[in-house]
Amino acid sequence: MLGQRRFDQLTESLGVPRAILARRLSRLVTEGLLEKRLYEERPKRYEYVPTEKGRAFWDVLAALWRYGEDWLWDPGKTPPVQLVDRETGRPVRPVVVDENTGERVTLDRVRVRLSGKAGSRP
Repeated sequence: MLGQRRFDQLTESLGVPRAILARRLSRLVTEGLLEKRLYEERPKRYEYVPTEKGRAFWDVLAALWRYGEDWLWDPGKTPPVQLVDRETGRPVRPVVVDENTGERVTLDRVRVRLSGKAGSRP
């Protein structure tokens, strides 16, 4: 989701062994978060593009990113990678909001209510 889509780019930037990356990408394709697209016929080469489901998962990743920035670094230390606004270059600080009200979702604002049969999936 950060612009790298090709296997070789991902291998280089992540520093993960090729076999492990191949398994992880395969799982993300199987789960419907990525689509594998052919971009070169000879030899066959593919790029991995986020699906609608994968793009929706960005909200989860952004929340985890924020948690990491807030809690995984010593006070006063800056994480080595930041989310920044594409236009202004200013740091972005994601929060979870209720799309109906625009209000921040906090633990004291919500409660869990079962709907339908507990444990059943559509």
